[in-house]
Amino acid sequence: MRTPYAPTAPFASGMLDVGDGHRIAYFQYGNPNGKPAVYLHGGPGAGSSASTAGLFNPEKYHIVLFDQRGCGKSTPHAELHANTTWDLVNDIEKLRQHLKIEKWLVCGGSWGSTLALAYAENQPQSVSQIILRGIFTLRREELLWFYQHGASWLFPDLWQHYLAPIPAAERGDMMSAYYRRLTGDDAAVRLQCARAWSRWEGATLSFAADPTREDEFNDADFALAFARIECHYFVHGGFFKYDGQLIAEAARLAEIPTVIVQGRYDVVTPMKTAYELAQALPQAEFIVVPDAGHAVSETGITSAIIVATDAFAAQ
Repeated sequence: MRTPYAPTAPFASGMLDVGDGHRIAYFQYGNPNGKPAVYLHGGPGAGSSASTAGLFNPEKYHIVLFDQRGCGKSTPHAELHANTTWDLVNDIEKLRQHLKIEKWLVCGGSWGSTLALAYAENQPQSVSQIILRGIFTLRREELLWFYQHGASWLFPDLWQHYLAPIPAAERGDMMSAYYRRLTGDDAAVRLQCARAWSRWEGATLSFAADPTREDEFNDADFALAFARIECHYFVHGGFFKYDGQLIAEAARLAEIPTVIVQGRYDVVTPMKTAYELAQALPQAEFIVVPDAGHAVSETGITSAIIVATDAFAAQ
C-alpha cells in the first residue's frame, strides 16, 4: 500500500479576484517546474486541505489547491450569490490562466469529482489527465439516497440527529426544509441546522468512524459554509442543464486518460454512479477498493490515487 508523500509547505499562495465579489484563495506545492496538477475539494463548501497535496510526488508535480467560492479562506464566507457549478468551472480556468499553466492533471473526489467532470467536459483542451474518487454526479437519485431515504437505513441512529431540526410535517423534502432554514434570518437556527447537516455527512464518510472528523464538521465556520453551499447546490440540481448531464456527456472525455477510484462500501456516493460512469468511459481505468467507504484518507483509496499520480508523472 502506498502512503502519502511527506507534508511540505506551499511555495506560493495568493488570492485571485474571479468577479462577482468573490476572491478565491489558492496554494501551490511541490516543484514549480513539475507536472501541473489541480486537486478539487469536496462539498461543495468543504474547503481545501493541505493533506491532499500528499497525493502527489512533490519532486515531480506542481500541485495547486484552492478554496472554492464561499469556503475555506476564500471570501466572502458562506456566500451563495454567484455561486454555481459554472462559476466554479470558470474559476478553475481563470486560475489555470493566472498561473500560466498550459494543461494540468485534474483530480477530485466526491463533489470534487463532479466539478472535475464538469470542468473537463467544458475545457477538455486544458486537461492532461483525470483522476476521480468517490464518484458523485449530483443526479436527483444520488441526492435522495443520502439526504432523504436510503442511507438512513444503514445509519438510523445518526439519521435521527439529521432529522431533529426539521418538524415532522416538513420531512417529506428534507433538502428544501433545510434550505429554508440555512438561508433564513435566524442565526441560531442557521447554525443549528448547519451543524446537523454537516455532522450527518461527517459521521458517515468512512468505513470506520473518525471522531476527529466529526469534531471538524461540527465547527461553526466550517459547518455554515459546508451546509449552506451544499444545500444551495442540491436544491438547484447542481445548476446542470438536465439531470444526469455529466454521465450523458462523458464521451467528451474519450481522449483524456482517466482513472476512477471507488470504495466498495461508500455510503455517501454509492458505487452505482461510479459503475455507470465507467460504462460511459470504457477507456478509463476503474479501480474498486474492496474495504473502503468514501473518504480520501482511507488506506486503499489513498494508495490507489498515489499509484495513479505516480504513473501519470512517469509518463
